[in-house]
Amino acid sequence: MEILINGEKISNNSKYNVRNPYNDEIIDEIPIASKKDVFNAINSANNAKKSIQEMSARKISNRLYDAYENLKKNKKSLAETITKEVGKPIKESLTEMERSIETLKLSAEEAKRIYGETVPLDAGINGKGFFAFTKKIPLGVVGAITPFNYPVNLSIHKIAPAIASKNTVILKPSIQAPLAALKMLEIIAHEFPNGVLNSLTGFGSDVGNELVESSSVDKISFTGSVNVGRLISSKAAMKKITLELGGNDPLVVLNDANIVEAVKGGILGSFLNAGQVCMGVKRIIVHEDVYDEFTNFFVKETSKLKIGDPMDENTDIGPLIDEKSAIAVEESILNAEKNGAEILIGGKRNNAFLEPTVIGNVNPDMDLVINETFGPVAPLIKVSSTEEAIKIANSSNFALQAGVFTENYKNALKCANEIETGSVFINKQSTFRTDNMPFGGFKDSGIGKEGVKYAVEDMCKTKLIGLNIR
Repeated sequence: MEILINGEKISNNSKYNVRNPYNDEIIDEIPIASKKDVFNAINSANNAKKSIQEMSARKISNRLYDAYENLKKNKKSLAETITKEVGKPIKESLTEMERSIETLKLSAEEAKRIYGETVPLDAGINGKGFFAFTKKIPLGVVGAITPFNYPVNLSIHKIAPAIASKNTVILKPSIQAPLAALKMLEIIAHEFPNGVLNSLTGFGSDVGNELVESSSVDKISFTGSVNVGRLISSKAAMKKITLELGGNDPLVVLNDANIVEAVKGGILGSFLNAGQVCMGVKRIIVHEDVYDEFTNFFVKETSKLKIGDPMDENTDIGPLIDEKSAIAVEESILNAEKNGAEILIGGKRNNAFLEPTVIGNVNPDMDLVINETFGPVAPLIKVSSTEEAIKIANSSNFALQAGVFTENYKNALKCANEIETGSVFINKQSTFRTDNMPFGGFKDSGIGKEGVKYAVEDMCKTKLIGLNIR
C-alpha cells in the first residue's frame, strides 16, 4: 500500500509490515514516510488551499456526495480490511463502515450550512452606524492523526468535516492498522484537486511530531492516548488542536433499573471490539439491592459470547490488536485478583486473544478501574446509594461518556446533572454514539468536540466585517 501526496502514490525503500492480529500473518506493507515525504505532503496541502477554497459550497457538497456513493460501493471490501488489520469481528467492521458512510453524507450536507451572523455593534460604545457580520473561513491545513481501533470512522470524522469547511488534509493513520483508512482517503481524494487530501504513514514520534511542530499546519485533530495528547499540546504552539484521549467510562445501575436492559447494555459496552473502545464501559457501578441479580445475569450472558475467527459472522470477540496489549490487560486482571477481586468468568489469554472477563468484589481504588483498561474486562463495583454511585463515577481523571440505568426520573436527572462527563446517557451504555452528536469529554478525556457540525465549527475561524454606513 502506498501513501498519497499531491495526487501521486508514493512508496520508498523503508517498509513496515502490517499484520493480522488473528494469525500474525503479514497482510501488506506500508512505507515509512521520510522527512522529505512529510515536507512534500505539507507543501502539497498548502499549495492546494486555493483550489478548494475557490470551490463553491454546493460543489464541495456534491463532490462529497459522489465520494459517499463510491464509499458505499466499497463497504464490504473495506470492512474486510478492517477485520484483517484490527482483528475486529466482521459484523462490527460492517457497522463501522455504515457509520463512516453516514458521516460522509452528514459532511456533504453540512458543507452547505456554514453560516456567519449579524453583530449589533451599536450595543457597544461607538458602534452606532455600523452594519457588521461574521464570516466563517477555513483554517487552512488540518493534520489528522488517528488510532487503530476504528481506523475508518475516526479518520473520516476528521477528514470529511475538514473538506466540508474547505480545508486541506494530511492523514496519518495508526501504523498498526493503516490500510482501510488509506483506501478510504483515496476514494474521497478522487473527487477533489490534487493535494487537497494527502496521507503519510510512519511512527508518531517521527511523522506525527513533524506535523505537530510545523508552522505550515494550522490544526491538529488527534485521537489516542493521554500521554501523546499532552505531548501534542505542549508542541502545537499557536495552532488549534482537538484531542480525543480516551475514557474510563462508568455504567451506573441503580436499584430501580431494568436489569435485562442494563445487562444488555453492559455486555455491549464492555466487550465491543474486545474492549478496545475509548467510550467503552470500563467500570460497572451497581446498587447493592440488585447487585447479585445483575451479576448472575451478566455472567450468564457473557458465557454466551463466541470467541474466534473475526471473519466468521458469528464471532463476538476477536483478538486484541497484538499480544503485547493482551498481556498488559491480563496483568491488570491478575493484579486485581491478587488484591482481593474475584474473577467470575474469563480471564484466560491465548496469544492476542483474551476471554471476556467479569470481575467482582472490585475496589474503586484498584489500578484496573483507576486507569483505562483497553480490553474485554467488566469490573463490578457495589454501592449502597445513588450518591455513592455518582461519587465513584466522578472519581476518574477521565470524563468522556457515562451510562445510567434507572426507571426513576429524579434519579435520572440527578445523575445526568451531577456525573462529570461530556455525555450522559439514561438507559443506554456509554458506547452509544450517533455521528452527528457533539462527541468529546472533559478532564483527561480531551479538548474540543467531534461530530460533523461541531468539527466543522472547530475547523473554521471567524472573521468580523464591519461597514460604517453613517
